[in-house]
Amino acid sequence: MNGPLRKVSFFIGLLLTALLLNISWLSVGPSNDLLKDSRNVRVRDAEFATNRGAILVGNDPIAESVAAEGRYPWVRRFPAGPTWSSVTGWYSFSYGRQELESSWNQELSGTASSQTFSRIVDVLAGRQPVGATLNTTLNTNAQKAAVEALGNKKGAAVAIDYTTGEVLALVSTPTYDPNLLTNLDAKVEKEHWNSLLNDENEPLKNRATREIFPPGSTFKLLVAAAAVESGYTPSTEVESPNSYRLPGSSHSIGNSTNCGGEKVTLEKALATSCNTAFGKLGVDLGDEKVRQMAEKFGFNSDPRIDLPATKSVFPTKLDQAQLALSSIGQYEVAATPLQMAMVAGAIANDGKLMRPHLVKTVAGSDLRIIQTVNPEKLGDPINSNTATLMRQMMESVVKDGTGSPAAVNGVTIGGKTGTAQSDPNRPPYAWFVGYATEPHVAIAVFVQDSGIERDDISGGRVAAPIFKSIVEAIK
Repeated sequence: MNGPLRKVSFFIGLLLTALLLNISWLSVGPSNDLLKDSRNVRVRDAEFATNRGAILVGNDPIAESVAAEGRYPWVRRFPAGPTWSSVTGWYSFSYGRQELESSWNQELSGTASSQTFSRIVDVLAGRQPVGATLNTTLNTNAQKAAVEALGNKKGAAVAIDYTTGEVLALVSTPTYDPNLLTNLDAKVEKEHWNSLLNDENEPLKNRATREIFPPGSTFKLLVAAAAVESGYTPSTEVESPNSYRLPGSSHSIGNSTNCGGEKVTLEKALATSCNTAFGKLGVDLGDEKVRQMAEKFGFNSDPRIDLPATKSVFPTKLDQAQLALSSIGQYEVAATPLQMAMVAGAIANDGKLMRPHLVKTVAGSDLRIIQTVNPEKLGDPINSNTATLMRQMMESVVKDGTGSPAAVNGVTIGGKTGTAQSDPNRPPYAWFVGYATEPHVAIAVFVQDSGIERDDISGGRVAAPIFKSIVEAIK
C-alpha cells in the first residue's frame, strides 16, 4: 500500500474509532437525559403507545390509561381530576407532564430499572409492556376537605402523618382539570393549555410545593425553638413593647394584637403572636442561632419529597434590623406550605423530622410489589425536651390565643397563626400551621388571596377554620 492510501486508511480508521466512541458514550453517558428530553418525539411516541400504570388512592384510580382509537391505543384519564390535580399533575403529548406523572414517570411508563426483568418477560411472551402502579399514602377525605374548604381562593394545604412522613393531603387552589390536557387533537389541547396558562388565578402553579411565600408569624415557632434550645422556658419573660425600634434603623415594628404588657412570658408572646417580642428575641439570640434552627428544620435545603418541589429560604448575611424582621417571618424569609407542615410535624413528633412522601409502594403489572417507600428520618432539629415545651406553647395558642378557631372538640391541637405582609398593593397572606395528636397529623394551610377586606385578614380568621375542617375529615 502506497503512502497516500495508508494516510487515507488511517484517517478513516480515526473517524470510525471516533464514531464508535461517540455511540458508546451516548449509550452510557447522557442517555438518560436524552430519554427524558421532552423534544425526543420517539420517546414520547413510545410512551403514548404504552399502557401507562395507574395512580391509586386506596383501590381507586386518580390517574389511569384507557383504551382509545386513533393514533395511540391508550389515552390518560383523571377521574375526579380537579380534586387530585395538585398531586397527579397533567400528562400531555404537547406539554409534557407534572407532579407524580413527572417524578415517577419511569415507573409509570414501565422503563425503570426495577422493571427490567418484567420487560424482558413481556418481550419473550409477545406481550405489550405495561407500566407499574403507584399506591399512594393519600387520604380521600382529607383531600376533599382541603379542596372544599379552600374553594376558589388562591392557596394551599398540606397534611402529613408526622410519625411516618406520609402525605395525607396536598392541595393547591384553584385546582384545574388535567383531562383538558390529554386531548390528542393538538389544536384543542393548545386551546385548553392557553386558557389555563392565561388564567389570572394561575391554576397550573403548585402553591403547596413549588411556590414560596413569606411565612409571617408562623416562623416564630422556629425562633421560639431556638430560644428554648438556648435555655429559655415557656415561663421566661421577654420584652414586649408596643413598638420596637429596629437596631441601626429609623424604622420600627409594632404589634397587631395586645401582647399583654411590656413584659410577657415566652408562652404568652407566642399565644398573642407578639411581633416586638419575637423581633427583639431574634436579635438577642443572634443570626447564627436563628439560621441554624431554620436550616435544621429544612430551610435552604431540598425537602426531598417525591414531587417537584422548591426549597424554602432563610437569607444569609443579615444585619440586626433584617434579623428582627426575619424573626417574625418577613424580610426575605420565604417558605412553601410543605416546609411549614414539616416544621409542625417535627415538633409534634418529639423533635424527629420525617421525609415527606406520597408514594407508599410500586406494583408491577403482575401486582407484585417491586418497590416500597419506607419512613425515613431526615434529622432531629430539636431535642425531645424542647419539643415538649414547644407543644405546650402551641397548644396554648389554640386554647387561649390567636389560634382558637382551629380547636376541635375532643382532640388535642397545637398551632400557630400567621399574617404575612407581602406587598402594600396586595392583601396579606394568611397562614395556620399546627398538629393534632390523634389523628397524628401536621397541617399547613396557606391562603394567598381570601377575597375579603384587608383589615379582616388574619391567620386565625381565614386559615385556621380550613385546618379544622381537614382534621375533622381525618378524625
